[in-house]
This record gives sequence, structure tokens and C-alpha cells, in this order.
Amino acid sequence: MQIESKQPDEAVLKEMGARLAQKRLAQQWSQADLAERSGVSKRTVERIEGGASTQLANWIRVLRALQLLEVLDQLLPESGPRPMDLLKLKQKQRKRASSERKKADKPWDWDKES
Repeated sequence: MQIESKQPDEAVLKEMGARLAQKRLAQQWSQADLAERSGVSKRTVERIEGGASTQLANWIRVLRALQLLEVLDQLLPESGPRPMDLLKLKQKQRKRASSERKKADKPWDWDKES
């Protein structure tokens, strides 16, 4: 099932739990194995896979044990520079090299006209 924004929270949690159970089974781990490797209780693993609400910290522990923690990077990628910031940076870049300036033989003075 595809997770979509119009689905209720309970349906999304249930689908995420089912997908997590599939990943666990692909590793050929029991719920007790996953609980031990992730440092959460077996009941917590049962709740997550059943679609019950749980703490995000428990999800992180379970994902880390399954070596899936990197998927969170796809979920909330780092934000890059905003387009307006890039435009401002581009405007500040030098477009020409300056030529060497000649030193004046004598300093200019307001009181004296040359």
C-alpha cells in the first residue's frame, strides 16, 4: 500500500509497522531478537509492528538495529541554501579583475592645485 497524505494517522502507522516487520523477517530475526539488538522491549517491537503509537526514540533504535537509520535522511533531507541566497551570492561575485594601480609620485593635497 502506498502511504499518502490523505490517509489517517492510524493507517500510516499500521503500514509503517508492517514494512518494519517485513524488514525484520528479511533479516530472519524474531521480535525478541530485534528487541534485544535495539535495546527496547519485545512489547515495544510488537506495538511498533502493530501500528500503535510509540516514541520516536524507539523507532530510531529499531531502525539503527536493522541498519535502516539512513532512511531518515531521505525523510527529512538537509535543507540547502535558499534560491534568493544563491542569487545574492551570485551578484556579489567579482566579474572583472582590477588593473594594477600606479602610485602617485606625490600625494595630492586640497590646498595645492597642480
